[in-house]
Amino acid sequence: MAQRRIATTASPASQPLRSDARRNRALVLQAARSAFEEAGLAVPLGEIARRAGVGAGTVYRHFPSKDALFRATVVDRVRLFTDTARELAHADDPGQVFYRYLAAVVRLSVRNKGLCDALEGSFEPSPGVEADFREALAVLLERAQQAGAVRKDVSVGDVTALLMGCLTMEQRRGPGTAPGRMTALACDSLRPGRHVTKLPPNPAPERNETRCAVCGGPVAAARTGRPARYCAAACRQKAHRERARSRDV
Repeated sequence: MAQRRIATTASPASQPLRSDARRNRALVLQAARSAFEEAGLAVPLGEIARRAGVGAGTVYRHFPSKDALFRATVVDRVRLFTDTARELAHADDPGQVFYRYLAAVVRLSVRNKGLCDALEGSFEPSPGVEADFREALAVLLERAQQAGAVRKDVSVGDVTALLMGCLTMEQRRGPGTAPGRMTALACDSLRPGRHVTKLPPNPAPERNETRCAVCGGPVAAARTGRPARYCAAACRQKAHRERARSRDV
């Protein structure tokens, strides 16, 4: 008896996109990013399809709803910030690189409310996206501190909060204020110096709140297993390096 042939073809959802499908998806994302920045969520999907030069059916094949498309544009931009930070992790002059990176993030985010909310953490576009950004930013911060370009008492939580402040100030700057001026003034507070105001200590954590053992930032509650001790992989790696150095002494 001939054996029945077992079908091994992967489902369409698991197959990689063809080159033309990848190109169409990229066009839709690019058009949606500019449309959402200009008109917010009120922009219809038909307008996005027109800007992308594709049919409405093509948009729906890649993104089943406007919310899904909006989240994808935010994820796309935050991942770009994260990838850029990782590429700069070993660049020369880490202090200058750190400040230029902060200024670029503010400049590219200031007109995009969804992106601002994602960086703030009040809108999680996709699991781990915001955490990956903070982890990559923490590496740039640590290198800048080691180079003496950023004061030692600043945490990555302080930097992300400062970024939010810069976005607000840039959005509310007066008509005679140059773009980036408020960001430059705010970032000067990160620089070390004899006359820098000493930061007040962070309040002691509440009993039901866990703080990172390295930077003092809040630690997300663990769903299973032992309670987490660090807010991100960067702090966990830093603590591991400190333990390794202490053992070698």
